[in-house]
Amino acid sequence: MTATKTKLASPHTLSRRGEGPNPIDVHVGARLRLRRTLLGLSQEKLGEAVGITFQQLQKYERGSNRISASRLFNLSQVLEVPVSFFFDDMPQAGAKPSAAEMPPSETEEFDSMARRETLELVRAYYRIDDASVRKRTFDLVKALGGDREASSEAA
Repeated sequence: MTATKTKLASPHTLSRRGEGPNPIDVHVGARLRLRRTLLGLSQEKLGEAVGITFQQLQKYERGSNRISASRLFNLSQVLEVPVSFFFDDMPQAGAKPSAAEMPPSETEEFDSMARRETLELVRAYYRIDDASVRKRTFDLVKALGGDREASSEAA
C-alpha cells in the first residue's frame, strides 16, 4: 500500500502563543469589519444578530480571537455574503512582489471604502433624488480627485 503524503501548511502561516494574531485571522477579521461597515451595521447590532457581544465581535475583527466555522457561516448569512468572501484577496504564502510592483489590492481599496467619511459620502450621494444632479456631483468629485476621464469629458 502506498500512502499519499499531505502537504502541510508552511510554519509561517501557523500562529504560536505569544506571537500575536495569526495573519489569516487578521485578514478574516478585516473582511468582517469591511462588510459590516459597508452595510452600516454597528458591532452591537451585528453581535445581537449572531448572538454574541460587541466585545467578542471586536476581538474577531482585530483577529485576536478566531472565528469558528459555524460562527463564520452565521456571519456570512447575516452579512449576505458567501463564506469565501472572508478569504477573498488573502495573500498567498510564498514569494511576494515588492509594494512598488503591486497595484493597490482589492482589500486596500475596500479598506478605504470602509472609512466612515467614505460611507457618509456614498450615503449622502444616494440620497440625491435627481439623477442628473447626482451625475453632475459624481463628475465634480471625480474631477476634484484628479480623474483625467472626468476632466476630459467636461471639456
